[in-house]
Amino acid sequence: MRARGEVFETASDAPTYELPDGFWDNARVVFPEPPGKTSVHLRLDSDVLDWFKAQGKGHLTRMNAILRAYYDAHRAK
Repeated sequence: MRARGEVFETASDAPTYELPDGFWDNARVVFPEPPGKTSVHLRLDSDVLDWFKAQGKGHLTRMNAILRAYYDAHRAK
């Protein structure tokens, strides 16, 4: 975001809020509509795949979201 000029300083008079304990407990990741999907064969370290699977249903979607975030952060370089 910084490279795209999308990072701005917080205004000095911006309100601040204290969040209650557990505020993020029910948060969920919302994924944008994909630009299209391609099926691939991918070899992963067993412990990495096991960790993603242990997070519950949608582990492949979460893995894709992490790869997309990395791609978005580095594509302009």
